[in-house]
Amino acid sequence: MSWLPKSPKARRRLWVVAAAAPVLALAVGLSLWAMQDSVTYFFSPSEATAEAAPAGRMIRLGGLVEAGSVEHHGATVAFSVTDNAATSRVVYEGDLPDLFREGQGIVAQGKFGPDRVFHADTVLAKHDETYMPREVADRLKAKGEWRPEGASTARPAQSQAL
Repeated sequence: MSWLPKSPKARRRLWVVAAAAPVLALAVGLSLWAMQDSVTYFFSPSEATAEAAPAGRMIRLGGLVEAGSVEHHGATVAFSVTDNAATSRVVYEGDLPDLFREGQGIVAQGKFGPDRVFHADTVLAKHDETYMPREVADRLKAKGEWRPEGASTARPAQSQAL
């Protein structure tokens, strides 16, 4: 056994490391496996394909509420979310946030059904005129669809000397 250290102290350390490494690897693996169900991924409608976001998997779907798509059926609300490249139909049962309206950014958390209709458990809407969820804004910027309100018409104020 020429690969073992000659010192008894070093040999003992090697055995401790050799015994602890598999236990540590098993603990890390079990922790990661247990956490996989608590991870919620964000998708825009164009990214929410059947392969990327399979039916029954908890995800977040974000985009803009399509104009003219909101339908109220008692306590159930159906609407479409778009990123200007694709559209996903969303069904939500419950009270929508007060600031929910057409043309505004939202993030819905829930699952796709087998018919590719998104069944939302939670709907989050913007909280003021300038807010849009970061993920939604990033996806719109990446697709070249980002148009912040007032950006094209705003001009810097000119100061006048008295």
